[in-house]
Amino acid sequence: MPAALDSLSDQPRVRVFLATAVAEKRLSHAYLFVGAPGSGKHEAAEALAKCVVCPNGGDATCDECRRVAHRTHPDVRWLMPGSATGYLVAQIREVIDDVSLAPTRARTKVYVFERAELLRGTAANALLKTLEEPPASVMFILCARTVASMLPTIVSRCQQVPFRATSPRAALEAVMRSCATDEQEARIALAVAGTPTRATEFLQSTARRQVRRLVVGAIDALARDDSWDVLLAAREIVGAVSVPLADVKQAQEDALRETQDFLTAAALKQVEDANKRELTARERSGMMEALAAIESLLRDVLVRCEDVSESIVNEDAAAAVDRIAAGCTTAGPLRALDAVTRARGDLARNVSPQLTLEVMLLRIKEALACRPSFR
Repeated sequence: MPAALDSLSDQPRVRVFLATAVAEKRLSHAYLFVGAPGSGKHEAAEALAKCVVCPNGGDATCDECRRVAHRTHPDVRWLMPGSATGYLVAQIREVIDDVSLAPTRARTKVYVFERAELLRGTAANALLKTLEEPPASVMFILCARTVASMLPTIVSRCQQVPFRATSPRAALEAVMRSCATDEQEARIALAVAGTPTRATEFLQSTARRQVRRLVVGAIDALARDDSWDVLLAAREIVGAVSVPLADVKQAQEDALRETQDFLTAAALKQVEDANKRELTARERSGMMEALAAIESLLRDVLVRCEDVSESIVNEDAAAAVDRIAAGCTTAGPLRALDAVTRARGDLARNVSPQLTLEVMLLRIKEALACRPSFR
């Protein structure tokens, strides 16, 4: 069992299936990972990519595996829809051009399509021929929530791998096992990060936990903050989200220096563009975690407002939850949660993270019936 597949402990069937394919050298040229958000599709894509490019079959410790984990490996491309409605034809044409180039460091190039259900129309048709007859040194991994809206010809050319939803109890136990932490911290981590693997990474990251502390403090302070204070809080949160990106950017620059002498000008431009997209995607992911932390806190406020006999998730912020709940009615947190949903949509449409957070916090302040104060 390759060590890289250890991250799939909450998906034992998928883990055994991929391990068998790696061991018997029967890997498909195209996989379609299908499952609900949080089921571990992206963790599986990363693990499989490590097994493919690692000279030791996925030991999870070598330089190749670390580069895949940091998303800086030149032969592993992660793609996201170029617009809110789906993938752009220009994106797919760029992939097709890149497929014809030989791998830089590994024997095989891996292309991971996130939100593959948004691969539609002309963009899907443009990929079809390459997906049907790819070079021997190329693998595609498509990650989708459902195949219902996907082009049937795309689906038929991939080997489908279903991912089952992990039960809340099993997810908690997986996080507590991985981090030797208590149930309270595990619940918070899952509320913020979504999956057991990401929750474990969250608990191990000082920077990501600091982002949560900042957003909890910002929501708690809305009742006494004026508009300027809210804008400053938004700027501080965005700055904290960007802290982990410095290491990723440095790793990208180091990797580029090692390979730039062997790349054509066109290939070099493609790598640079891919690195920029990766930084943008990571920033968006960090912002989504911040929104998830806010959403979790507001749900706890709603529980308090409704006087439900249910334990809250953010027990370490119980005082803040009680303070907020004491100043509003049930309608308040409901409107505030709607503001978080709208902020998610704004981020998906590539609205500036700073502007998105500022508008959302001001909307939440208004929703929670916090009277505005002025200097």
